[in-house]
Amino acid sequence: MKDWQAGVASSSSNSSSTPDLATGSRITVSITGLSHDGQGVARLSDRVLFVAGALPGEQVQVRLTHKARRHWLAELEQVLEAASDRRRPPCILAEHCGGCSLQHLEDAGQQHWKHQKVVDAIRRIAHLDHPVAPLLAAPEGLGYRNRAIIPLERCEDGRLRAGFYRRGTHRIVNMNHCPVLDPRLDPLIAPLKADLEASDWPVDRDCLEEGGLRHLALRLGSHSGELLITLVSSHDELDGLEILAAQWMQRWPALVGVCLNLQPLPTNTLLGPETRVVVGRGWVEERFCNLSLRISADTFFQVHTQQAERVVPLVLAALDGLPAGVMVDAYCGIGTYSLPVAAAGWQVHGIELSPEAVHQAKTNAKENGLGERASFEAGVVSACLGEHLAHCDVLFLDPPRKGLEPATLQAIVANPPAHLLYLSCDPATLARDLAQLVDSCHYRLASLQPIDFFPQTSHVETLAVLHRGAAPEGAAAGADQVLS
Repeated sequence: MKDWQAGVASSSSNSSSTPDLATGSRITVSITGLSHDGQGVARLSDRVLFVAGALPGEQVQVRLTHKARRHWLAELEQVLEAASDRRRPPCILAEHCGGCSLQHLEDAGQQHWKHQKVVDAIRRIAHLDHPVAPLLAAPEGLGYRNRAIIPLERCEDGRLRAGFYRRGTHRIVNMNHCPVLDPRLDPLIAPLKADLEASDWPVDRDCLEEGGLRHLALRLGSHSGELLITLVSSHDELDGLEILAAQWMQRWPALVGVCLNLQPLPTNTLLGPETRVVVGRGWVEERFCNLSLRISADTFFQVHTQQAERVVPLVLAALDGLPAGVMVDAYCGIGTYSLPVAAAGWQVHGIELSPEAVHQAKTNAKENGLGERASFEAGVVSACLGEHLAHCDVLFLDPPRKGLEPATLQAIVANPPAHLLYLSCDPATLARDLAQLVDSCHYRLASLQPIDFFPQTSHVETLAVLHRGAAPEGAAAGADQVLS
């Protein structure tokens, strides 16, 4: 098995001396690893070279596209010697679309690399010597996404382009199908594009001129089958939208609503603060771990429902043997993980920045008969967390990719609960935060479980379980040893 470690430092030099190179130069290099985002890694004398689409063990011809102080970027032109686990990507747009970065790698190779990515981060960044459990791979590598937010643009000839961005650019790769989307969402793309193209509505995804449509958002309840369509626009001057939305409701029986989200600011934030229901209702109902959840057009929910459900037994297993007490769920969203824990007999309190998500979490608690055991508040986690830590037995963390803010870490260090569960979507920020939690709070790292929520991409989730106090009898000696 080849070395899949993402560490750039492990890359060996292709040559002891490299001729003077310039942007546009064509050269042949040996790929020795993968970067954190799934790009092939090679060496050019004193600089690292990143090549999207290349795999370890390959000889490739590339064209240099950008020179930085410490690295080069290059475009893959030809694979001269292919890796044994290279495959033809399932999507015909994979080489151009930036939505997926690993479709050219067999599923088993993706899974091995993601596991090693977590191992590498824990050892190199956290300096912890702890075993990492085998990756919980997704049952299917395609057709899993329950949501898509698709950028739009109108060409000079009036045609509508819809698709994801080319890697490293703001250019849309036009598409009519996406094999990573749930097959109940994918058939909507082409007819919706045709209807929006036929309208005379302006399209201005960057909101730089007169404004108009910016994105098309699709959402599915994976278990319920309910569909929701949301148009994102800088304004509501879309004549005939109600008529078109009613036609969509007639065309697709599973469609429960059409919404309009207003995002007037020229920023990269995809959704604005106001969502209006045009027809039907503004949420889908989903069955999740024997609970009924309402998920609206503009609230966060994991895009891989089946993999998100696999987290719940892991959380309950970590709580097994503890007397049911109080769990604080920071970054709780709509109560995705709070409510199953409440259903297991715990008192839970969720903290979430989005008032809309908190409103929905409260509704979900009430609808499932958990209003007495689950409470939620809207606010900045770092500002709200401190007052609850003194009264909680378990802290559950599910932060965004950037990990914990310094103020949040400081609040935990000041009053660390006995047990902490950290669900991370970035091994590097997880390792950074674990290093401080272990060092400052004297936590013992009990387990690390990677979970593949995003097949065909470089992303991997990890659930870390930490306890304060001595390890139980029979625990592996040195399992949580700090490396020097």
